[in-house]
Amino acid sequence: MKIAVIVVRIVLGLLFLVSVIGFVFNLMPQPKLEQNAMLFITGMMASGYLLPLVKGVEFLCAVAFLTGRFVPLATVVIFPITVNILLFHGVLAPDNMVVPVILLLGNLFLAYAYRAKFATVLAAR
Repeated sequence: MKIAVIVVRIVLGLLFLVSVIGFVFNLMPQPKLEQNAMLFITGMMASGYLLPLVKGVEFLCAVAFLTGRFVPLATVVIFPITVNILLFHGVLAPDNMVVPVILLLGNLFLAYAYRAKFATVLAAR
């Protein structure tokens, strides 16, 4: 279990880090998106703050995953972004669902692996 947690941490960290580096340095070509997906991305970029905020959070979580520090916190913080990535691809751009599913499963696995850290937060008191 310990090795599986390390592998999943590294894979998630690398996926998020590659995504951030590709966005910041414009290294990856933009895929051809359908009308609604392009409208969504254009809206996020037009806001001026939302996409850089998301990428900043992804970077911080990637660093946490790769270094092994604050992993439970990074798991909780990145979860809404992971769900949004999955829903974006599921609803607006369903061509390639492999990476979003890997992200969600990895995030859920880490949440399960660190479930003891969340016991006090999830206690009904």
